[in-house]
Amino acid sequence: MYLQRRNRILRKSAAVRSLVSETILTPNDFIAPLFIDEGKNIATEIASMPGYYRRSLDLTVKEVKELWSLGIKCVLLFIKCKDEWKDNTGKEAWNKNGLMQRSIRTIKNAVPEMIVMTDVALDPYSSYGHDGIVKDGEIVNDETVEALVRMSLSHAEAGADFVAPSDMMDGRIGAIRTALEENHFTGTGIMSYSAKYASCFYGPFRDALDSAPGFGDKKTYQMDYANRTEAIKETLMDIEEGADIVMVKPAMAYLDIIREIKNAVEVPVSAYHVSGEYAMIKAAAKAGWLDENKAIIESLTSIKRAGADLIATYFAKDAVKILTR
Repeated sequence: MYLQRRNRILRKSAAVRSLVSETILTPNDFIAPLFIDEGKNIATEIASMPGYYRRSLDLTVKEVKELWSLGIKCVLLFIKCKDEWKDNTGKEAWNKNGLMQRSIRTIKNAVPEMIVMTDVALDPYSSYGHDGIVKDGEIVNDETVEALVRMSLSHAEAGADFVAPSDMMDGRIGAIRTALEENHFTGTGIMSYSAKYASCFYGPFRDALDSAPGFGDKKTYQMDYANRTEAIKETLMDIEEGADIVMVKPAMAYLDIIREIKNAVEVPVSAYHVSGEYAMIKAAAKAGWLDENKAIIESLTSIKRAGADLIATYFAKDAVKILTR
C-alpha cells in the first residue's frame, strides 16, 4: 500500500508526540483559588469538593508557600464571612480590617512575589446570598456598583495585585477603573468575569462559602447559557471599560465561548474550571469510572487548547505535581 502522507509517523512514540505537541500545560497557566475562614489552625474539608479545604489564614499562608514552591505564581482569594456580619449593604466587604483585607496583607508579606487576585462580589457578605444589593426583591445595579467600587479600593489599599469582579453588574469595570485611577492605584489590575454564566456547576462553591442565594436565582445578572454572541459583547465592553484580563466561567461546558472570545480580543483570556467540574471528576474517579490524574490533565489541556491563557482551577496543585513527575 502506497500513501503520500502517513500521519501516524508523528504519533509513533512519546518523544515524537512531545516534540510536536500543540498545547503544553505549565505551572504558569494556573490560578489557585483559596477559601479562607476566621480562626487559627483550621482546615475544613468541603464535603462537595473532596480534597479541597477552607483554611484559616495561618494555614492559608502555609498553602501559599507550598504553591509558590511548586511554581504556581497566582492565587485567587475568597473568604467566608460570619453570618452575624452579613447584611444587605455588604459593608463588611470594605472593612479595612476584614478577613479579605487581612488575608491580602498577610499573604503579600509572606510571599511578596505571589500574584494576589481577590474576588469582588457581595454574595459572601450578603444576608440574601446575592451578588448585589436587594430592593423590593430586585438586585439593583447602580447601588451595587458603588459598593463594588468601595470593595475594590479596599482590596487595592491592602495590596491586591488584581481585583476580580465576579458579579456581572453593568458598568462595574468602568467604575472600578475610574476609582482606581482617581485614588492613585494605577498598578492594580482588573481581571473581569466578563462572560459568567448562570450555571448549575457552581453548587459546591456555594457550599464552601455558604453563599447560595436566599431567594430566586442569579439569572437576572449572570448570563443565559444558551447565548454566545452576548458573551463577546459583554467581554468587549469590559475591555473598553478598562479590564486587563477577561474571564469565561465555567470552563469545560463553555469551551466554544473561550475560543470565540480568544479570537475576538487582544488581552489575556482566563477561564474558571469551576467547583462542579472539579466535583464531577472527583466523584467519577472515586467510583472507579475514570483515571483521576489523566482526567485532570486532559480537562485542563482542553481548556488551554480552547484558548485560555490562564486557568483558575482547584486542581492547580495536583496538576503541577502530575506534570512534574
